Amino acid sequence: MTWQLKRNCSATPQQMLGFYASLSVLSLVIGTFFWVQGATFIMPFAWLELTAVAVALLLYARHATDRETICLQRGSLVVEHISGRVTERVEFAPSWVRVEPAHGARSLVELSGQGQRICVGRFVRPELRRQLADELRWALRRWQSDAPREKYEN
Repeated sequence: MTWQLKRNCSATPQQMLGFYASLSVLSLVIGTFFWVQGATFIMPFAWLELTAVAVALLLYARHATDRETICLQRGSLVVEHISGRVTERVEFAPSWVRVEPAHGARSLVELSGQGQRICVGRFVRPELRRQLADELRWALRRWQSDAPREKYEN
């Protein structure tokens, strides 16, 4: 059983690159037109504008693919949180995992056990985090009830 929790982005990094390329071409064409007409200061400002937009888009693209993956497989619960270039990965034995709100009813969902902990639910609306916690608890209880049968079936 796998949960993929992703950031709700309106555009992918590839779409943003296309947008930036078209904006650059348009801005440089207009800037060149006015530069030829004698407005020599237009090109430095056009380049400054394109640099500022490029920095903003890079910051956006860096976190556009942020996600959390929760995977309940045979004998382990693997939780992976990716934010920019940083990946945090925690593996639990499902029978030892506790699922609870980190601080309050609308806070992140904290998974803990075996001396490890990780918070999930950053990309879930606050009012739906309780539902996520309930789903995780249900899946872990179901796994615990199915686990003894799997031992004897093999």
